[in-house]
Amino acid sequence: MRPVNVEKTPHRVVIPIFKPMSPSTDQRENREFAAELKFTVTPLLAEQIRDWARARLSPDPNASGERHDVYRITSLYFDTERFDVFRRQGSYGRSKFRIRRYDFAKTVFLERKLKTRGLVSKRRSLVPIEELRRLAETDPERGWLGSWYHKRLMVRQLKPVCQISYHRTARVLMTPRGPIRLTLDENIRSVATNDLVYADADNGVLLMPHQVILELKFRAEMPVLFKLLVEEFALHPQPVSKYRLAVTSLGLVAESAADTPVNGRLNTIVCLSS
Repeated sequence: MRPVNVEKTPHRVVIPIFKPMSPSTDQRENREFAAELKFTVTPLLAEQIRDWARARLSPDPNASGERHDVYRITSLYFDTERFDVFRRQGSYGRSKFRIRRYDFAKTVFLERKLKTRGLVSKRRSLVPIEELRRLAETDPERGWLGSWYHKRLMVRQLKPVCQISYHRTARVLMTPRGPIRLTLDENIRSVATNDLVYADADNGVLLMPHQVILELKFRAEMPVLFKLLVEEFALHPQPVSKYRLAVTSLGLVAESAADTPVNGRLNTIVCLSS
C-alpha cells in the first residue's frame, strides 16, 4: 500500500488551525463512530512520531506525565471456554467485552465494542472497582449500573481469560469535521487470568518487544494533518489486535497467525477514543 497522497501548494503545505478536543470526550457512555488506521512502528520511529505529534496536537485532557499526554491502560478481556471471540465464531466475531482501568483509578469502565456492517460502536459504564465482584454473582443485580454488562456476559458465557496492559501517549485535536486522536501504545504486556482482579501490570509476557502500535482516529475523511504524517514517515496501515497477540503469546490457543485481515481486507472503522 502506498503512503496516502497529500495535496501541496508549490512552496508550502497549508495546515488548518484546530482547537483542542473537549475534556469530556472520554466520559460519554456511548461513543460515536470514527475511522481508525493502525500501524506498527519501531521504538525509534515512534519517538520521532511522538515529537511530531507533540508539536502539532494538544495533550490528552485526561492524561498526566511531564507532557500531560501519557497514561497506563490495563484491561481484563473476556472469552468463552472455546475462545469463540478469538476465533471470531458467528456473533462473537462482532463483539468484544473488556473491563478497562486507567492508571491506578478506583473506578473502571465496563466496555462492549460491537461491530455492525463494518462499523463499530462502543457502550461502556463507569463503576467502582470494588463492584466488579458483582459480575461473579449468578443473578445480575437489578438497578446496578453494570447489570446490562453482567447479563450479556452470562448470556454469551464469557469469562475473563487475560489481562493486557500498556503505556499510551495520546495527542488530540478538535477539527472542523470533529475530533482527531493519535495514540502510541508500547510496553504491551499480558498475563493469563480467570479472575476479576487486576494483577501487577509490570509483570506478564511482553507482546511486542521491538514494536509500538500507532493508531490514528478521526471522523469523516482523513484529515490533512494525518495525511502529512503518513507521507512524511512512509507509514503503511496494517491490522493488529492486542487481544489476539495475547492469546497466542500466552499459549491459550494454538494458532499460528495471531492477527490477519478479515475477508482479505483491513477493518478500519471503529469507535473514537477506544
